[in-house]
Amino acid sequence: MITFDDFSRIVKEEVDLLPEYVHEKLDGGVLVDSDVYLHPDRLADDLYILGTYSVDPVFGRRIILYYGSFTATLGEASEPVYRNRIRETVRHEFLHHMETRAGLYDKGTLVEEDARRMWDYYQSKLALLEKWKH
Repeated sequence: MITFDDFSRIVKEEVDLLPEYVHEKLDGGVLVDSDVYLHPDRLADDLYILGTYSVDPVFGRRIILYYGSFTATLGEASEPVYRNRIRETVRHEFLHHMETRAGLYDKGTLVEEDARRMWDYYQSKLALLEKWKH
């Protein structure tokens, strides 16, 4: 498992790799939070949110990555494994930012992809339930 400081450093390095234009209007910046963030629509304590993008009238447009969620899902994995997952999450959240700035909120966006992933999660839980019934 990596430390919070190492996690923060990797997040900064991955954010710095992105072109300047994707940072435009991200006035709340990219933050790192030590908390574990369980998905509010989960069926068990097994679905973590690794990062969020939000638009808030007070805090502005910002991205938050949750160190506790990463460590809950990756545990004692190596730094390269953490870096790959951080990279995926940073780019995912920046894509939400870019889509929102472009006025895209629905069909064909990450919002739709995220909804599909939730559907897959529910289907996997239903499959487990059916398996237990028999």
